[in-house]
Amino acid sequence: MSGRLEGKVALITGGGLGIGAAIARAFVKEGAKIVITGRRQEVLEEFAAALPAGSVEVCAGDISILEDSRAMAEKTVKVFGKLNVLVNNAGIDPPGTVTEIDIDRWMKVINTNIHGTFFMCRHAIPKMIEAGGGSIINISSLAGLRCIPAMPAYTTSKAGMIGMTNAIALDYGVKGIRANVICPGATATNMMRTSMQALAAAQNTDVDGALGLLTRFCPLPRVCEPDEISPAAVYLASDESSYMTGSQIVLDGGACVVDPCGASTSSLGTAWGGGV
Repeated sequence: MSGRLEGKVALITGGGLGIGAAIARAFVKEGAKIVITGRRQEVLEEFAAALPAGSVEVCAGDISILEDSRAMAEKTVKVFGKLNVLVNNAGIDPPGTVTEIDIDRWMKVINTNIHGTFFMCRHAIPKMIEAGGGSIINISSLAGLRCIPAMPAYTTSKAGMIGMTNAIALDYGVKGIRANVICPGATATNMMRTSMQALAAAQNTDVDGALGLLTRFCPLPRVCEPDEISPAAVYLASDESSYMTGSQIVLDGGACVVDPCGASTSSLGTAWGGGV
C-alpha cells in the first residue's frame, strides 16, 4: 500500500536525525508534505536535500522557546496551506539522580521534553481544527512506563508526555483531534549511542557491546532501528487509525514484559519456579 498520507501536511520536531528523520522519510514516501524542525539549520538542510524536491521545508528553532514553536506551526501553514499531523519527537536525555543532577540540566530536560511538547501542541491544535481535525503523535519512551537508573529527569518528562497526550485526547476529540503516543525501547539513534558510552567504558567494551548488554534479556534481544518506529507513526498519521486516540504503542522488543529477576535467573540456565 502507498499514498496512505496523500494530501496530508505534517510538522515533525527533531526531524533531521534518528527517529524523526525515519518518520520524515516514511511520511514523504506515503505522500505527505512535511516541515522538519531542529536547532541546527545545517543538519536539517542536509537531510532535506535527500528528499524529493517540494516535499519538505525546514524550520530551525528550539521547541522550548514559545516564539520558536509558534513560528514552526505558522510556517507549516504558510508553506503548505494547512496542518494535519504533529509529531513531537525532539528530546534530550542527560543523566543524574535526583540528588546529583545539575538543576540547570533538570530544567533543560523539562523545558525541552515537556514544555516544548506543550508549546507545539498549543500552537498546532487550533490550526488542525481549522483543517477539520488532525493527529498528534508524541514520541515518548519505554522510560515513560518503566524507570531507567539515574535518569529521573528523562523518565519524568517521558511519563509526563503520556499524561499530556491523554489530556489532549480527552479535551479535543470532539474537535476531530486524535492524540497518541509511541513508546520506543532501546533504539539505535545518535542520542542512544552517546548515552551508552559510559556503560561501554565501565564494561570494557564498545558502544555496540553496551547495546548488546542493555538488550540481552529482551524477548527480541537487539536494539531497534529508527526505521522500525516509523511504520507506527505512519499508521497513527493516517486515516487507518481514525478511531484510535489516547493510546500508547510500545515498540520495545518485549522489554516491558520481562521480570528482571526471572530474566537474570534464566540467563544462568536455571528454570524459574519450584517443584510440586
